[in-house]
Amino acid sequence: QVQLVESGGGLVQPGGSLRLSCAASGSIFRLNSMGWYRQAPGKEREMVAGFTHAGSTNYADSVKGRFTISRDGAKNTVYLQMNSLKPEDTAVYYCNRNKLVYSDLFPWGQGTQVTVSS
Repeated sequence: QVQLVESGGGLVQPGGSLRLSCAASGSIFRLNSMGWYRQAPGKEREMVAGFTHAGSTNYADSVKGRFTISRDGAKNTVYLQMNSLKPEDTAVYYCNRNKLVYSDLFPWGQGTQVTVSS
């Protein structure tokens, strides 16, 4: 069973930056097609960034040019660099398999809260 642990969230002012981390443990874990998701209060969870099988990336239009997904295979960790943050980026952020690649996702972790506010 794969366990996902997200960290790195916090309170940041508009225009600021954060880097989120997703550490994976458990059974054999492949980072080839992981993604980041977020869920704001009262809204459905949405994917904001992901890797595909071919190693390319996909981003939601709302974060293109501001967020960057990366990975470190040696550390079994996926990152999300978030720049130029906006209040509408406020949400709980989660990592999991890229739903555009896999129909079955891992159990969700606890997520990490990102709050963008002045």
